[in-house]
Amino acid sequence: MRFQFIADEHVKVKTLLKKHEVSKGLLAKIKFRGGDIRVNGHPQNATYLLDIGDEIVIDIPPEEGFETLEAIDYPLDILFEDDHFLVIDKPFGVASIPSVNHSNTIANFIKGYYVNKNYENQQVHIVTRLDRDTSGLMLFAKHGYAHARLDKQLQKKAIEKRYFALVKGDGHLEPQGEIIAPIARDEDSIITRRVAKGGKYAHTSYQIVASYGNIHLVDIRLHTGRTHQIRVHFSHIGFPLLGDDLYGGSLEHGIQRQALHCHYLSFYHPFLEEQLELECPLPDDFDTLITQLSNNNLS
Repeated sequence: MRFQFIADEHVKVKTLLKKHEVSKGLLAKIKFRGGDIRVNGHPQNATYLLDIGDEIVIDIPPEEGFETLEAIDYPLDILFEDDHFLVIDKPFGVASIPSVNHSNTIANFIKGYYVNKNYENQQVHIVTRLDRDTSGLMLFAKHGYAHARLDKQLQKKAIEKRYFALVKGDGHLEPQGEIIAPIARDEDSIITRRVAKGGKYAHTSYQIVASYGNIHLVDIRLHTGRTHQIRVHFSHIGFPLLGDDLYGGSLEHGIQRQALHCHYLSFYHPFLEEQLELECPLPDDFDTLITQLSNNNLS
């Protein structure tokens, strides 16, 4: 892929490229794997001294996919795609990445899509992942440089994700609130987490969108990214997610998984130089139950 920059100071090529988040590793890849650096149309190396106004063009060599990741053909619900990023609406029941237990994963499907499209970059770069039974928006970078350009945003937690959850409890749930409670591994399990004094700081904000008796549709924003954070926090305040039997959620309402859906994603697109905001609709199982609950409330 080709990228162009204009020098705005009297520095070496590598210094200017570092400012644009081209790493040493990427520079080495350009140098040793068939890439190219040109200044005003002439080949140059990374130590060449630039004048203000010089045009720098870099050609980054293609990324071959990892042979160990099988390409699987599967229809994707694509909400956004350009040369740099891809956003899909992930179904529940599918893991993000392969493991001992899962081989039919989103990563396999993305690679299958890249292979079918004959894209020159076939490495799968997951920027935001979701648990197997969480549905909704997932962001992918389509090449290593795009992934690198989002690293600072990830570190600063500038990529915003919001979730819808269906929660149920007998007490009073405030219309909006902040749940700040430390989360630790459960002593009796390698899977579950719990709120505990010695745990890691965790902060969740929420707002009720709609209520149906003791079931509430809540809009959630994470300020930290602890494992199972939303599930643990809502269980902790007495309103576990529907379908989430791991954390005390009700299985009575036809929801066959934790009722959690990433409906909103916002990030700064470094190549378009603009903020992107993406939203996706409620999944079918949420929709079906909400329709039933609404009708019950009316009758």
